[in-house]
Amino acid sequence: MASTDLPAAGVDHPAELPAAFAAAFNAGDLAAVDRLFEPDAVRVLTPGTTVVGDGRRAATSSFMALGIPIHLSPRHTYVYDDLALIIGDYRIVGTKPDGEAVHHEGTATDVARRGQDGRWRYAIDNPPGCDRA
Repeated sequence: MASTDLPAAGVDHPAELPAAFAAAFNAGDLAAVDRLFEPDAVRVLTPGTTVVGDGRRAATSSFMALGIPIHLSPRHTYVYDDLALIIGDYRIVGTKPDGEAVHHEGTATDVARRGQDGRWRYAIDNPPGCDRA
């Protein structure tokens, strides 16, 4: 998918966020990924450890640097007013160019919010989901 096909900022419905994220991630377009997040969005690295801003972008960039596509399989999207809970499985499985095997997978629990422009963006990106520390 060309980066011109990627959402400019947010999506029309929260259930579209995982596909938009995967498209931007797999295109290697960190700016497009970042546009799917609120400016002060939180990313959970491990249960109890969060990053925002440049830390969130760096965490995403490190996964993108693996050079392995992400596969997202949404399970549920629950919407209440301007909030949504998105639950889905993710997988980053493959081999890096240096031959190292990579295996990251889990069930994410993410929160999205509809902005004043009517577009949905991630407010909390929680890849570890309900994993225990």
